[in-house]
Amino acid sequence: MQRLPLATLKTLASSTTSSSLRPTSRIFTNHSLGTSTKSFSTFRPGNGGVLNALREQRAKWGAATGIVTRAARRGFQTDTQPIVQKTEFSWQRFAVTAAGVAGTAVVVNAIFNRETRDALSAGEREYLNSSFKYTGAGVLLTAAAARAMFRGGFTFRLMAANPWVVLGVSLVGSIGTMMGVYYTPPEKTVQKHLLWLAFNGFQAATLSPLFFFSPAILSRAALYTVGVIGSLSYIGATAKSDKYLYLGGPLLAGVTVVALSSLAPMVLPLGLRGLAISEAISLYGGLAVFGGFVLYDTQKILHHARLVERGAMKSDPIKESIALELDFINIFIRLVQILAMQGNRKK
Repeated sequence: MQRLPLATLKTLASSTTSSSLRPTSRIFTNHSLGTSTKSFSTFRPGNGGVLNALREQRAKWGAATGIVTRAARRGFQTDTQPIVQKTEFSWQRFAVTAAGVAGTAVVVNAIFNRETRDALSAGEREYLNSSFKYTGAGVLLTAAAARAMFRGGFTFRLMAANPWVVLGVSLVGSIGTMMGVYYTPPEKTVQKHLLWLAFNGFQAATLSPLFFFSPAILSRAALYTVGVIGSLSYIGATAKSDKYLYLGGPLLAGVTVVALSSLAPMVLPLGLRGLAISEAISLYGGLAVFGGFVLYDTQKILHHARLVERGAMKSDPIKESIALELDFINIFIRLVQILAMQGNRKK
């Protein structure tokens, strides 16, 4: 049926014709030609004629279009479920790794601790335990806060911002709160603990992008870091008094070289070989330097414990824990990067 103007449709609807409920046939006679032609009309629906037919057809098309539109809208709005591949935890690999870390600790202790000291005094043991308790609490608090920031979307907004502004704010906040912890007297317990919490908060904001890495890499790096810190701290605690305190100067020079090698790719036009060398110095050299800092900081804590026993200084385990926590974080970051690089090479 052709589309007709509205006036024509009204004329057709109001015309008096035979019954519109069934097909009809008309005989047109042409007297001039003397012939008769029979023409059969198409089926015409009733109840209003052509207008009602068009309205019914329009309603059907509208309903069909609405169904298609709603289906398309649902198709665009429905999120696909991500396919997560379940991986079984390998206890065998965990046992081998733990045994390797423990064996390394024993070997390193046998090499570096040939001249052991006498047993720790009660004051030294208590001061060392208090310092390590704050170190462990700070690491756990930093990890939990970093995870919460990552899940809450703060990390995505942080990475979308200006990286130089983020770096500057992180450095200023971390150094400022660290200096606040160092120079706040131990008697001001509340203020000192608040500054310690703020320091851990800035560390968490800086470390939250690490959760973009695979959980397997993070768990392995955490296990290795605990093994390294534990073994080196044990060596420092059982070694001869003040044996590793001379490392302060060389370690400061080493950390300066590591920092410069980390910043070199951003300010110097290095080639591929130069980038590889600077990255190796930053990762493996930094791992060695901060491992040495664990020895140095452990013996420095014991040295301060003896000064506290003599009344030469005040007990401040929160201040002592900051250095060990920074050692832990720097070793952990480098182990994550090394493990991620090894995984990319296997691919």
